[in-house]
Amino acid sequence: MPCLLEIAAFNLHAARAAAAAGAHRIELCDNAHEGGTTPSPGTLKAIRQEIQIPVFPIIRPRGGHFVYSQQEWDAMKWDLEYCQSLGFPGVVLGGLNSRGEVDYPNMQALMRLCEGMEVTFHRAFDRCLDADSAIECILDLGCKRILSSGGFPTVPQGMQRLKEWIQKYQDRISIMPGSGVNSHNIQKIHAMCGAKEYHTAARKRTSGHTTFFNPTDMHEEPVFTGVDEEEIQSLLNILENCHE
Repeated sequence: MPCLLEIAAFNLHAARAAAAAGAHRIELCDNAHEGGTTPSPGTLKAIRQEIQIPVFPIIRPRGGHFVYSQQEWDAMKWDLEYCQSLGFPGVVLGGLNSRGEVDYPNMQALMRLCEGMEVTFHRAFDRCLDADSAIECILDLGCKRILSSGGFPTVPQGMQRLKEWIQKYQDRISIMPGSGVNSHNIQKIHAMCGAKEYHTAARKRTSGHTTFFNPTDMHEEPVFTGVDEEEIQSLLNILENCHE
């Protein structure tokens, strides 16, 4: 079977375009400049009504580090309950304690709300001090997959570690490479890592579609974060050819 391709979409337009381009799954986020935060309730409801492929919203109350206050953990619970009520098939979440470990008690409280949903532990994992201990903890929590760049900023830098984790844990949890994956390097990454699923934003940034410009507004023209449909199709073609 060809590898699964997950696309990170940062708005309704991007999610719609990713689905039309053939993406297998969408990680739905807001705030691309923050690395992805929980989308608004309205966006979540609109996406659930319109998009037919699996959509996994990220449950993340803010950008920055992954050590959360109790109030932030509570906010994640309420966001998760809302996603559960809308019938999303999965979510993306994660959190650490101040020692660089998976925050097991708070993660366990979130996992209790995820009945019937797949859970991806996001790249907070790459901030952990001991990857193998973190993987065992994430396994014990019941997560389905881990999104990782191998503990480095990008997948090309972390390929060796990703390969080792995939080989070691392939029968127990999916390790999904993500960050810096594109159509120019995915064939090399797949040959090295042999993952079953990959993650990319296929990001395309464009200026606004307005036909007017207010000369008294001194701000730069707003930039819109979409997805590159041609890039998604190229990625899909490469992954399909890898399995022929």
